[in-house]
Amino acid sequence: MRIARDGTWFYRGSPIGRMALVKLFASVLRREPDGCYWLVTPAERGRIEVEDVPFLAVALTVQGEGREQQLIFRTNVDDIVTAGPGNPLRVDTAASGEPVPYILVRDDLEARLARSVFYDLAELGKEEAIEEIRQFGVWSSGKFFRLGELGPDWD
Repeated sequence: MRIARDGTWFYRGSPIGRMALVKLFASVLRREPDGCYWLVTPAERGRIEVEDVPFLAVALTVQGEGREQQLIFRTNVDDIVTAGPGNPLRVDTAASGEPVPYILVRDDLEARLARSVFYDLAELGKEEAIEEIRQFGVWSSGKFFRLGELGPDWD
């Protein structure tokens, strides 16, 4: 089995078309400390290849405003996760130099934010001075999540 970068689940080279089956597999997905992914049931355990991360955040809802606003994400398997201390947002940088945002969904399993969701998130961004460095990011559940650093010429 394999999960492609775009969130599509494959079995023996073919996409799994039944969302109910994908959700069932997602519910038993685990990530080991060595970074390997496994489908774990009481009866058996099977390794699964994951190209990037297993989930894709496909929608963003905002509740409230300011530092206590809640940024609520829905994944491609309909998991709902609110960014906060227990479910942090992070941004990596791809080889191309582009930002690649992720959110922790559960148990060391992350979702990559779809490009449109990241654009929506960036529209909510605020400038904050963190340790005397101008940061650009968002607040959710009382925590600031850095999306990028603002240079000295940013106005």
